[in-house]
Amino acid sequence: MPGIDLLITNLLSPIVLAFVLGIIAGVIKSELELPEPVLKLLAIYLLFSIGLKGGTELAAVSFADIAGVLGVTIALTIAIPIVAYFVLRKLGNLSISNAAAVAAHYGSVSSVTFFASIAFAKAMNTPSEGFMTAVVALMEWGVIIALILARWAHGKQSQTGSIRTLAIETLRGRGILLLTGGMVIGMLAGERGWKQISPFYDDLFRGILMLFLLEMGMTAARQFRAFAKVGKFMTGFALLMPICMGLTGVWLGYLVGLSLGGAFVLGAVCASSSYIDAPAACRASLPDADPGIYLTASLGITFPFNIVFGLPAYYQFASFLYR
Repeated sequence: MPGIDLLITNLLSPIVLAFVLGIIAGVIKSELELPEPVLKLLAIYLLFSIGLKGGTELAAVSFADIAGVLGVTIALTIAIPIVAYFVLRKLGNLSISNAAAVAAHYGSVSSVTFFASIAFAKAMNTPSEGFMTAVVALMEWGVIIALILARWAHGKQSQTGSIRTLAIETLRGRGILLLTGGMVIGMLAGERGWKQISPFYDDLFRGILMLFLLEMGMTAARQFRAFAKVGKFMTGFALLMPICMGLTGVWLGYLVGLSLGGAFVLGAVCASSSYIDAPAACRASLPDADPGIYLTASLGITFPFNIVFGLPAYYQFASFLYR
């Protein structure tokens, strides 16, 4: 069966095996750890390399070529956190703050899932369009949509100054700054400039990603102990939400004319949930929200599910559409 073969291929890829090794290390409480400065450096490298490559390829396309994709991205950036928030409020009976915090995480993007989907698409010989980096940068703004929902639900007026503060804090985030800055540099440098730096930013990418996913596996394993706190509903939400959003993203990518790899990456991005930038925003804007809920759902359930099972499922659906 093609789906089973694809799942086995993904499970046996070095990137996923490094993630599984990290989970094992976390479960057995191994002494293995990567120093925090090293982790920050790896994250900077991955974000910057994706931005540079995306900017180089973005320079070769016209606005008309990407207008449909950007329109769909804006719609998804608004729709995903709104859908998540109302599902959590109406069906999960979560408080306003907890529902908004979880919606912020699922409305934003997991950069590591994006990296893994890019690598997966390349491994399947169906690389995505370089301008998908712009999609990720746009979808980071889903955090703001969720926080605005919380302000509205609490009955507070969204004053201009408050919204401006949220926007500035989002722009200061590592993900948007490095992805957008890398895109600008890549666009200005062009193909000739990219060739000068590609041995460092392209050839080493998968090896660096393996190290980062090794640490992400250990981090995810630490969240497993909090499953009881999350509960059955949130466990189901953390599994079904990425499936629904992932398949929707693939389908919309197909409709707007993305390649198979591009539609797959869009689906993976829609299915992902942030656990780096979104937690910082929620701690600052929703201090009464419970990190045990939104971090366990995002990092302990959705992230491992996407890396191991989600990516081959979204790719299989994309392959079905493009057949």
